[in-house]
Amino acid sequence: MKFTRDEIRKAMLLYAVTDRAWLHGRTLAEDVEKVLQNGATFLQLREKDLDRETFLREAKQLKTLAARYGVPFVVNDAVDIALEAGADGVHVGQEDIAGKDVRAVIGPDMLLGISAHTVEEAVAAQAGGADYIGVGAAFATSTKDVDSILTVAEYRAICDAVDIPVVAIGGIHAWNILDLRGSGVSGVAVISAIFAQPDVGAATAALLSLARELVKNHG
Repeated sequence: MKFTRDEIRKAMLLYAVTDRAWLHGRTLAEDVEKVLQNGATFLQLREKDLDRETFLREAKQLKTLAARYGVPFVVNDAVDIALEAGADGVHVGQEDIAGKDVRAVIGPDMLLGISAHTVEEAVAAQAGGADYIGVGAAFATSTKDVDSILTVAEYRAICDAVDIPVVAIGGIHAWNILDLRGSGVSGVAVISAIFAQPDVGAATAALLSLARELVKNHG
C-alpha cells in the first residue's frame, strides 16, 4: 500500500516504538493492542536480540494488529524481516544506509524511514527516498547512548530543509513533550514513555492529547 505524504505526516503524530524490556509476563502483542486501542498513530517493531524465526513471527502478528487499527507498521533495521512479514515499511539508521540503496531493495511502495541528526543527513535521507525522517535526540534518553541533544532551533532548521515529515525521538515523555513547541515536527516517537508505564493504554491516551497540542501550537 502506497501512503500519501499527508497520510504519513498525520501518522507521525504518536509513533510508538516497541520495547519488550517492561513486559513483566505480558506478551508484546497484548501491550501493543492496548497502545493501538488508545490512539497510537504509527507502530515500529524494534528488536535487537530475538532469533530470526521469533522475530518474523512477532512481526507478522503485529502487522495484523496494526492493520486492524488502520495504523502503519514498520520494522526497525531488519529489511528482510519487514519484506517477509509484509510490513508497511522499514526504519533504518545512518549506519544501516552507508553504501546501500534501501529504497531499491524495498521497492517504491513500502514506507522508508531514516534516522538523522543534522540538516545534511536529513537532506541526504530525503534524496535517498525516505518518506519520513526520525530526528533526535530531543532529550537525554536511557534507551541508547546520545551524542548530542538537539535544540528547538535545530529541529526547525531540519524541518525547513526537507519536504517530508519529521518525527522527534529521544527521551520524550509527557512532562517534556511540549518543550518541542515551535520545532516544526509532525509528531513524536516514544518508547519508554509508553512501554515502561504501568498502564500502557492510559500513557498512550495522555501522550496523544499532548502530541495534538504540540502540533496545533506549531507556527
